[in-house]
Amino acid sequence: MEGTVNEFAHGHGMRRCRYRGQPKAHLQHVFTAIAVNIERLSGLPSPGDTVPPRSPTALQDFLDQHGVPRLKSWRAVSS
Repeated sequence: MEGTVNEFAHGHGMRRCRYRGQPKAHLQHVFTAIAVNIERLSGLPSPGDTVPPRSPTALQDFLDQHGVPRLKSWRAVSS
């Protein structure tokens, strides 16, 4: 959630409204949210494509180095 708020505030200039009045400001926010959702959806892989596994986190790398087995719920491929 915080990443989304940060994206809107810094990436799309939502700290300042372009228009005066609550109805126009609300419309600007709605249109910006629609545009961001379309942008995010266009980056998703097609339903038939295989999704590559996520890279391991720093914690997972640490556990691998020390020989601690991973839980099955972790999505990255175990080494």
